[in-house]
Amino acid sequence: MGGGFVPAVSNAELWINFGVAYALLIIKIVALVSALVFSAESYVAADKLTKTTWSAILGAGVGLQLALWLGIDFSIINLAATVAACVYLADVRPALSGLRRR
Repeated sequence: MGGGFVPAVSNAELWINFGVAYALLIIKIVALVSALVFSAESYVAADKLTKTTWSAILGAGVGLQLALWLGIDFSIINLAATVAACVYLADVRPALSGLRRR
């Protein structure tokens, strides 16, 4: 038997992969927009990385996600960008929001 048999990817698997990729893109965009909304002084007051740094990290993450859809494979870097967006949303954004309410 030849080793050339590769099972066809089902339509369901393609749609699931597309859905996950779309969800990750939305998470990264939400994090980027949120990072751009807060002032640079808020980041300093919350003792977090600067606004420029977070904007660059999150902007690169959105760009890499779009590049991944174009067929350029940055899988491990894309994973790191997703983690960075989740860290921003779970740690930095609440700290910045807390400053705004006071």
